[in-house]
Amino acid sequence: MANVTAVATKPNTHIPCILMRGGTSRGPFFLESDLPSDPVLRDRVLLAVMGSPHVMQVDGIGGSQPQTSKVAIVGQPTHPDADVDYLFAQVSVDRALVDTAPNCGNMLSGVAPFAIEAGLVAAQRGETVVRIYNRNTRSLIDAMVQTPGGFVTYDGDTTIDGVADAAAPIKLSFLDATGSKTGALLPTGQRIDIIDRHAVTLIDYAMPMMLLAAADFGLSGTETADELNANHALFARLESLRRQAGLRMGLGDVAQSVIPKVGLLSCPRHGGTITSRYLVPDRCHRSHAVTGALCIAAASRLPETVAHAIAQPSPLSPVTIEHPGGRIQVDLVFSADGNPARASLMRTARRIFEGRVIVPAKTFTQANQKQSTGSHVHDLTASVMHQPARSIGDSAVI
Repeated sequence: MANVTAVATKPNTHIPCILMRGGTSRGPFFLESDLPSDPVLRDRVLLAVMGSPHVMQVDGIGGSQPQTSKVAIVGQPTHPDADVDYLFAQVSVDRALVDTAPNCGNMLSGVAPFAIEAGLVAAQRGETVVRIYNRNTRSLIDAMVQTPGGFVTYDGDTTIDGVADAAAPIKLSFLDATGSKTGALLPTGQRIDIIDRHAVTLIDYAMPMMLLAAADFGLSGTETADELNANHALFARLESLRRQAGLRMGLGDVAQSVIPKVGLLSCPRHGGTITSRYLVPDRCHRSHAVTGALCIAAASRLPETVAHAIAQPSPLSPVTIEHPGGRIQVDLVFSADGNPARASLMRTARRIFEGRVIVPAKTFTQANQKQSTGSHVHDLTASVMHQPARSIGDSAVI
């Protein structure tokens, strides 16, 4: 019988984590202090946490869809007018890629209650307004949370399409969403651009987007997410347009980035303002992103854009966007120059699970591997091969 020699291994790391639903998305919420400060190592940890790359994310806590492969990182404020910082990370399901370029307004709806319950912000009696600085877009958002008796409540009567149960309302007010990544509402200076003979609007309000008419691609605009996702030829055409749009918007090569997002627009069918199919970008969202809704709402009220030509004429606010999961309503305030100055909408959130997520030790010690982070590829060998992980008391130390 052969002798078996025991080999000592480094311990796994246990990181405090809260699993939350924010709007129509879901993912882990972390305190920034509990994650590695090195962005490359941090993103490797997030890939391990979510179980990427794997189409089912079976080895992690991701839900195998873009809407359930999201991470919120919350920390002390770096902006003088903010109460907390929020960094959003979109973790690719089937690629070793973590993109921190965009914001996520759905996950944003969980930031304020998470921050209050984590002790970063003191709750008031009745309602508590938390001013959030989103690092992804360098913008401020006010989140109003229900705190009867000085405690966060998630129970209420507010419903949002895409979520089965009612919950307490969380009002999000975006204070400076113009030019979130490009610095301008219309990065090209045009309300209509022509790319490969297609009329497009390239706009950046809370989210950089390329907006197109669904009819230009032989679509009704009422296709389900599954129907669109099965149309591989359509996605190939749109990706070519999107990459050209990224260059025109000053975003550079966007082949490895999820922005700009794509909106396929059509007329409303159920009394709303406009219908949208929101692409993220390699598949169709099963409901709609909050930031994308803000962008489309702004475009629908901006004359001479693709969205304005399709939208149902109505007063400037609110704008109701019909999507595969229902409707989302955006209240807009315009400045004297006719541009959007402020946007608000209602979301809900739920605290689902609290505990620790276990990250394998090899995540910190693997060498000679590369990982895509946003639009960059990093060689991780030098940065992590001498950083063992350990867990002490109630916090992870890395």
